[in-house]
Amino acid sequence: MFQPLSIFVGLRYTRAKRRNHFISFIALASMLGIALGVAAIIVVLSVMNGFQTEIRNRVLSMVAHATVNGMAGPLMDWRNAMAEAKKMPEVIGSAPYIEREGLLQGSATSGAFVRGVLPELESQVSEIAAQMKQGSLNDLVAGEFKVVLGRELAYKLGVELGDKVTIFAPTINATPAGVLPQTKRFTVVGIFAVGMFEYDSGWALVHMQDAQKLYRMGSGVTGVQLKLKDMYGAFGVARDLARKLNDDFLVSDWTRKHGNLFKAVRTEKIMMFLILSLIMAVAAFNLVSTLVMVVTDKQADIAILRTLGSSPAQIMRIFMVLGSLIGWFGTLLGVLGGLLLAFNVERLVGALERVFGFEAMPADVYYISSLPSEINAEDVALVALVSVIFSLLATLYPAWRAARTQPAEALRYE
Repeated sequence: MFQPLSIFVGLRYTRAKRRNHFISFIALASMLGIALGVAAIIVVLSVMNGFQTEIRNRVLSMVAHATVNGMAGPLMDWRNAMAEAKKMPEVIGSAPYIEREGLLQGSATSGAFVRGVLPELESQVSEIAAQMKQGSLNDLVAGEFKVVLGRELAYKLGVELGDKVTIFAPTINATPAGVLPQTKRFTVVGIFAVGMFEYDSGWALVHMQDAQKLYRMGSGVTGVQLKLKDMYGAFGVARDLARKLNDDFLVSDWTRKHGNLFKAVRTEKIMMFLILSLIMAVAAFNLVSTLVMVVTDKQADIAILRTLGSSPAQIMRIFMVLGSLIGWFGTLLGVLGGLLLAFNVERLVGALERVFGFEAMPADVYYISSLPSEINAEDVALVALVSVIFSLLATLYPAWRAARTQPAEALRYE
C-alpha cells in the first residue's frame, strides 16, 4: 500500500486475469523471444571467447612471443642476440632455432616445416616437450639425425617410432650424376600432438646441428625465440631490444605474425553480437504489440484512473512498469538459460555428434577440433543491459498511447 500508484497498478496488471487470452499468449511469446535472444547471444559470445583463448594458448605455446632474426640470410651472431635478450627482465626464456621448408618421404610423401631446435633450451620457449605422445624431445641428439614428427604428419607419411624418413631440402647438391636436391635419412624417435592441425600436420623437429648440416647453414640459425613474462607486452619488449641491437638484427613479436587472426576473431565476435541482437529487437517489437493490445483492453480502467485524478505521466509509468517487467523476466530467463547452455555446450555438441554421426569441428578445417566455451561476466552483463534497454524502449509508444486516452471517449460506451 506504500508503493507509488504507477508501480502498484503495473504490478497488479501482471497478475490480473485477462479476458483476452490472446494478449496473454502474445505477452508470453514476447518474454520467450527476449529470453531466446539473450540466451543465444550469451552462448555465441562464450564460444567465441573460448575460441579466442584456446587459439591464443595453443598458438603461443608453439611459437615465440618475440623473435630475433637476421636482416638478410641466416643469423650468425645469435649468441650475442641471446645474451642481450637475457639482460632484459621481461625475458624468461630464449632458444635458437632453424625453420626451413622440406619434403618428407616415408611410406608416403608430404611437405612440412623442418625446425632445428636445441632440446635442452626448447622447453624454455615452447610447450612442445610437454605435448610429446611418444618418445621424448631429448632423444634428438646432434649427429644422429633423428626426427620428431607431428601426429598427423606421421599418419600422412605412414611412419611410426623407429621408421626411417627421408628429408629433401630445397638446396642444390652437385654430383657426377647431375644436380640433385640435398637429402638425408632420419629416424623417427618421437611423435607430438598439440591439438592444432596446422602444427600436428606440418612440423618436423630435428636437432639444430643436424638442420645446419642439412640446409648448409654453417654455424648460423634462422633466429632466436624469446618467451616473455607478459605476452601482451611483446611489442614494447621487441622495440626496446631492437634499440639495443645493431642493424644486422630484425626483432619482431607475435602480434605481427598472428595478430590478424585474433583481430578477426574479435571482429567476428562483435558482428555476431550485432546480428543476434536482432532477435531481441524482434522480441521487443512483439512487446510493443502486446502493450498496445493491453492498452486497448484497459481503456475503461485508464479512464477511471484519469477521472480519479491520475496524471498522464502516472498512466504512462503504469504501462512502462508492465512492459519492463515482461522484459526483465525474459532477460533473467535468458541469462539463466544462456549460462546453463554455455557451461555445457561442449557436452551437448558431443552428444549431438554421437547421435547424428557428424563432426561439428573437423580438425583439418578449423584450428581446433573441439568447441570451447568461456563465460565472460562483462559480456553477460552487457547482453542483459541491452535487453533491458530494448524492453524499456519498447514500452514508450504504448505507454504514450495510454497517457493520451480521453476519459469521456473511453467511458462513452461502457
